[in-house]
Amino acid sequence: MVKPLNPILISGREVLPVVEGGKGISVSNGESSGAWAASHGVGTFSGVNADSYDEAGSAIPQIYSGRTRRERHEELVAYAIEGGIQQARMAHERSNGEGRIHINVLWEMGGAERVLHGVLEGARGLIHGVTCGAGMPYRIAEISARYGVYYYPIVSSARAFRALWKRAYHKFSDWLGGVVYEDPWLAGGHNGLSNVEDPLHPEPAYPRVRELREQMTEFGLPHTPIFMAGGVWYLREWDDWIDNPELGPIAFQFGTRPLLTQESPISDAWKRKLLTLQEGDVFLNRFSPTGFYSSAVRNDFLRELHQRSEHQVAYTVEPVGEHVAEFRVGARGRLVYLTPHDRESAEKWVAAGFTEALRTPDSTLIFVTPAQSLEIRTDQINCMGCLSQCQFSNWAQNESATTGKKADPRSFCIQKTLQAIRHSDDVQHQLMFAGHNAYRFSSDPFYRNGFVPTVKELVERLVTGD
Repeated sequence: MVKPLNPILISGREVLPVVEGGKGISVSNGESSGAWAASHGVGTFSGVNADSYDEAGSAIPQIYSGRTRRERHEELVAYAIEGGIQQARMAHERSNGEGRIHINVLWEMGGAERVLHGVLEGARGLIHGVTCGAGMPYRIAEISARYGVYYYPIVSSARAFRALWKRAYHKFSDWLGGVVYEDPWLAGGHNGLSNVEDPLHPEPAYPRVRELREQMTEFGLPHTPIFMAGGVWYLREWDDWIDNPELGPIAFQFGTRPLLTQESPISDAWKRKLLTLQEGDVFLNRFSPTGFYSSAVRNDFLRELHQRSEHQVAYTVEPVGEHVAEFRVGARGRLVYLTPHDRESAEKWVAAGFTEALRTPDSTLIFVTPAQSLEIRTDQINCMGCLSQCQFSNWAQNESATTGKKADPRSFCIQKTLQAIRHSDDVQHQLMFAGHNAYRFSSDPFYRNGFVPTVKELVERLVTGD
C-alpha cells in the first residue's frame, strides 16, 4: 500500500481505521472483538443472541420452555441481554484498554430496543459504540445518547441516511460516531438492496459513498467517519480512498476475513470450508424470513430452499381462467384448481416423494417430502420471536403477536439454523452467511497451507495493504 494508514478519531479515541464487522448469533464475540481492539482497531461483538457461559466457561444452550410464543420471546430477550453483557465484559478484558469496543445489533431482531437497553445498562462503560442495521433504526440515536455511547447506523445509500437524519439523528448529532456504508451487493449476511436496485447488476461503491459524504457535509458532518463495509479484502485495492478529500475520513470494515482467525469462535469445519470456496459459491438470495436479500454460501441448505420454490404452482379455490384442473390437497383432500400443465408437474413431484402440498401467502402450493413438511411445521410451532416480524412463522412483536398473514413455508427458522452452524460442525445443512469475497481465502497467499492467523497477525497484515 502506497499511503500510510493513519489513526482517525472513532468513538472518542484515535485508533487504526480498521473495524471488525459484527456478525450475528455469537459469530463475533467478546474474544474476537477484544483481540481486535487490543490490536488498536475497533472490535465489534454481536448483540444478536449472544452466548452466555456457565461457571466452567461452557456456552449455555439457549433452550426455550415457554408454552406460548410470547413466553418464549421473553426467554429469548433474557438470554440476549445476559449474553450481551457477558460478551462486553469479555471484550473489555481482552482489549487491555486499547482500541474501541462496539456492539452490533439487528434493528429487526425481536426485542431490539429492550435488548440494547439491557446490555448498555448492564455493561456501562465497557461499550463505546453501537452499530445497527437491517431496517431503519430511527431510535438507535436516542438510546445510544442516553447511555453516552456513540452510534453508527448501517446504510446502503445516501437516501437512507437522509431519511434517518431528518427524522431523528439531527437531534442527537453529538453522538453520531460515524456512518457505515455497507455495499448491498458484496457484504455478507443481510443486505440493504432497495426496490430500485438490481441484485444482478452491482454498482461501484465510490460514487455511492461520495454521494453519502456530500449528504453528510450538507448536514454539517464533513469530518464524521464513513466506514466502508462489504467487498474489502486488500487495503491496497482501496488506496485512492485513503486521505481522499472528496470522501473525508474513511475506515474500513472487515466482516469475512476475521472469520478465519484463531480467536474466531466458529467451528474448525466452518474455517476449513472457507478455505475451499471458489468464486460464485457465495450468492444473493431472498429466502430470509426478514424479507431482506442476504448473501450466503451455496450449500445443501440453500439448495433445499431452491427446490421448495421450484416445486411450486399457483392455485385457485374455484375454476378461474386456465385454472380448471382439479387437485386434492392435504389429509382431507380439499379441492383446488391448477392449470393442466401445473397439475402434470404436481403429479410428477408427488410420484417422486414430494407428497406434501403446503400453502403459501401468495396463493401457491409448494411440494415437499413428509420429513420436510414435519420439520417446517415443527419449526413454525416452536417460534420464539427472534425477529420483530417473521415471514416464516407469522410472528410479530405486537399486541396480537402475529403479522396477520399466512406463514410462508418457502422460508426457514433463521434462529435455529444460525445457532446450529455456530455451535456444530454442520456446514452443509445450515445457513452459512459470507461476503462475496470469501472465495479469496483459497488464493490469498497469507492463508497458504491452511494457515489460520491470530487477530493480531491479521491486523498487522491488513495495515501493510495485504
